[in-house]
Amino acid sequence: MSDKKTVAVLGNFTDPNKIMEAAAKVHQSGYTDFDIYTPYPVHGLDKAMGVKRTILPYISFGGGMFGLSNAIFLIWWTGSVDYKLNIGGKPLFAFQFSIPVMFELTVLLTGLATFFGLWFLCGLPKWHSDLQDDEGFQRAVDDTFVLSIFSSDKRFSLETTERFMNEIGADNVRRIEA
Repeated sequence: MSDKKTVAVLGNFTDPNKIMEAAAKVHQSGYTDFDIYTPYPVHGLDKAMGVKRTILPYISFGGGMFGLSNAIFLIWWTGSVDYKLNIGGKPLFAFQFSIPVMFELTVLLTGLATFFGLWFLCGLPKWHSDLQDDEGFQRAVDDTFVLSIFSSDKRFSLETTERFMNEIGADNVRRIEA
């Protein structure tokens, strides 16, 4: 007896218009844990899937504001509090001379926040996927669109999901087990 558990049901499509229609039908039928793998970007696919706007811009903005505030604090602390130097009668906290440092720290921390935020939101690094050994899935980098509905979805039922995939026009409907 096998201890394998079903991970997902996959179906292949060869036409980008059909995968768009299928994505809309899957979303409208209430599935939430599904994904589509394509050999090239398909405009409007995210809208058909019901994908919400990402929070990555807010993470980037937060990183930039953190960098800017740290730069201002660092310049103020070192120039006005910790290491006071009167150079040519200039004020201890001169904003004009601080712009390069503020710019650099803002850009640096925006870039770092964006990079690590993207990794976090994508769940990276992923060292293994249960789908990667499937021959039909591997064709998604060449000429096939692959729709997968995962078993972790609250609506998932093996027989119902396989029947649904056939109804929306998927070729080579199969289950992936791990």
